[in-house]
Amino acid sequence: MRLSYSTCPNDTFIFYALANKKIDTEGIDFEITMHDIDILNKNSEADDAPEITKISSNAYGGRLWKRYVTLDSGAALGRNNGPMLVAARYFDPAEMQSKRILIPGIDTTANLLFTTFFPEAKDKTPMLFSKIEGEVLNGHYDCGLLIHEGRFTYKDRGLVKIIDFGEKWEQTMHRPIPLGTIIARRDIGNETARKVSRIIRRSIEYAYAHTDEAMPYIRSYARELSDEVIKSHIGLYVNDFSIDLGDEGKEAILFLYRKAFEVGIIKEMPHDIFL
Repeated sequence: MRLSYSTCPNDTFIFYALANKKIDTEGIDFEITMHDIDILNKNSEADDAPEITKISSNAYGGRLWKRYVTLDSGAALGRNNGPMLVAARYFDPAEMQSKRILIPGIDTTANLLFTTFFPEAKDKTPMLFSKIEGEVLNGHYDCGLLIHEGRFTYKDRGLVKIIDFGEKWEQTMHRPIPLGTIIARRDIGNETARKVSRIIRRSIEYAYAHTDEAMPYIRSYARELSDEVIKSHIGLYVNDFSIDLGDEGKEAILFLYRKAFEVGIIKEMPHDIFL
């Protein structure tokens, strides 16, 4: 069975034990590929899309929910962990409509959040997330949405925070923020999807119990090699919701889609999206 996830520390932490055959995979042999989240979003639409993949909440709710079901385990969902809008020099967010903005992909949840709060800001350019800091620093763009390790390193690079969308979402909506989930193609059947969800949970639990053992694998794919940054990244994006969405996590995901539907970011309200 094909499995795709990102090279970011939260995903490599989650899937370390699965990828390295440290746990019982209940007879499933996984063929693993790793990509940037924007590529994962695009690949999930292909006719030969992987059976299991990491996905942005925005991409899933916008187009893919009819083809895939959301697994209970593996999500990036939490509190104050959203994307960060940064610039070389501070400006008032009221000026957003006139700014040239870099985003890490049209289908990313980062763009969904930004658009929810700033629907009038139209001058947005998608770019690989790891290049955004440099393009903002050299003045080619006025500001950029940072995801992954960028929220831990932007100050060291000389950038300033304009908005922390994790804070803004929680202060405004009073719910955890769903950034991404693990989804399974519906054609593999619910029984197999539940089996995969159990395996992912087992993999997370193993990583928590053997974090030092997992670090070389995580470090080998990390854009930022500092163990401090890597562990901060994992601590922010991997949590109890990653082990099991639970009722609170599922409600947070549906709430995000209701808000996106209300402002026209998605055209149809997803339903029957959980196992």
